[in-house]
Amino acid sequence: MLKSLLVAIAGLGLSTLASAAPLVEGEHYTVLDEPVETQVADDRIEVTEAFWYGCPHCYNLEDPLNAWVDEQPEDVAFQRMPATMGGDWNQHAMAFYAAQELDILDAIHDDFFHAIHEDGQSLTDVDDIAAFFSDYGVSEDEARQALTSFGVKSQVNQAHARMRAMQLRGVPALIVDGRYVVTPGQAGSLENMPQIAGALVEQVREARAD
Repeated sequence: MLKSLLVAIAGLGLSTLASAAPLVEGEHYTVLDEPVETQVADDRIEVTEAFWYGCPHCYNLEDPLNAWVDEQPEDVAFQRMPATMGGDWNQHAMAFYAAQELDILDAIHDDFFHAIHEDGQSLTDVDDIAAFFSDYGVSEDEARQALTSFGVKSQVNQAHARMRAMQLRGVPALIVDGRYVVTPGQAGSLENMPQIAGALVEQVREARAD
C-alpha cells in the first residue's frame, strides 16, 4: 500500500505512536455512528476480527494478530467473524460456521487459510469443503449436513447483518467494543492493526473505570 510505504519512508512506526501518543479519531480508527451490540459479558471488552479466508491480507494478518491475542488479559474477548459479500465469501463463511458447529474450527482454521493461499485450493464447493473437513475427525456426510444446515445458514445471515451494522466495506478489520473500527489503511500496516486495537482496548478500559 502507498500509505504503508509513506509511513515506512517517514520512519513513523504507528505501533510506537499507539503506545506513546493519543490515537486520533478519523486518522487511526473510525467510530461507528451507531454502536453494534457486543456478544460478550459486560465486564469484558470485545475485539472482533472481520476476515475472509480468500483474502491474502487476512492471511498475512494471522501471525501478528494471534501473537497479540495470546498476550491479552482475561477482560479481552477475541472473536472472529467471517465477512459475507456474496459468492465465495459466503461459502467460506458457511465453512467457518460449519466447522464451529462440528467443533473442529480451532483445528482447521489455520489449515484452511494455508490450503487456499499456499496450496492453491479454492474450497468453495460443498463437496470440496466436506472432503477437507474429513481429515479432522468428521465424516464427509457429517460435514455436508453441517454445511447445508439451517443453523449454519442462519449464522451466515447474522454475520451479514452484523457486518452491515459495522459499516464494513472490506477486510481485514478489527472492531473494538462494537464501536471502533481499525483498517490496514488507518493503521499503516497489517502489523500495526493489533497495536491500534490494543490502544483502543485500553481506552475502553479506562473509560469504564471512571
